[in-house]
Amino acid sequence: MVIGKIWNVFCLLIFTALFFYLSFIAILFVFQSRLIYYPQAEVVATPNALRLSYETISFEAEDGVKLSGWFIPAKKSRGVVLFCHGNAGNISHRLESIQLFHHLGLSTFIFDYRGYGQSEGKPTEKGTYLDAEAAWRYLVQKQKVASTEIIIFGRSLGGAIAAYLAQDHTPRALILESTFTSVRDMASAIYPFIPVGLLLRFHYHTTEYLQRVNCPLLVIHSPEDDMIPFSMGRRLFETAKEPKEFLEISGDHNEGFIISAKMYKNGLDAFISEYLNI
Repeated sequence: MVIGKIWNVFCLLIFTALFFYLSFIAILFVFQSRLIYYPQAEVVATPNALRLSYETISFEAEDGVKLSGWFIPAKKSRGVVLFCHGNAGNISHRLESIQLFHHLGLSTFIFDYRGYGQSEGKPTEKGTYLDAEAAWRYLVQKQKVASTEIIIFGRSLGGAIAAYLAQDHTPRALILESTFTSVRDMASAIYPFIPVGLLLRFHYHTTEYLQRVNCPLLVIHSPEDDMIPFSMGRRLFETAKEPKEFLEISGDHNEGFIISAKMYKNGLDAFISEYLNI
């Protein structure tokens, strides 16, 4: 009788553990987009706070979604940065980067993906790719910027989007900062006990896109990154074709470029001067 009770308790524990495990898997499958995208609608500041002139740009993706961005011109511009930001907030949370690019003599076109800031719609993987394509078209067709003057810059999730864009175009250069190799690699690292390959509906396969990129590349990553492993930055660098450079900075995922301000700025300037000749 005692053995029977122990067996019943054991079976109950196994059933309960299995129930919670399967429930957790179901939650991950259904709510994947909420684990990837953290958009904010409110624009908390503009380049006016930096005393920089700018233009609010409205443009449209191929599927008709209306998007919003800023164009911040630089005097005697060395080139134009097409900025693909990360998965949280919106363009108003990237003023430090806008200011830095301005100090480097670069104009900036920064845009919000669908569902972020003043852009319409809801974010999806395909949608973010369409949004980046629309931003590229705006620069080339509306602003009449030559592709050889465009530097595609992507931070974190934006790095995957930037790499996707660069594989089908010929920008002057591509810069990836704190970027992952793929969503699958990230999910496997975070949830090693989950069969992520069977569940994922998002991919953002940065390494795959990089194999088809044919422009100078700068990869920036910190060993102290608390969200995306430094090893992923190294793998991206190793995957890419020459010419390429790797800039190792300090600090965590969100503030590394601020903590390493001097090293970061000098590294960007050196890359631009050496590979872009502008």
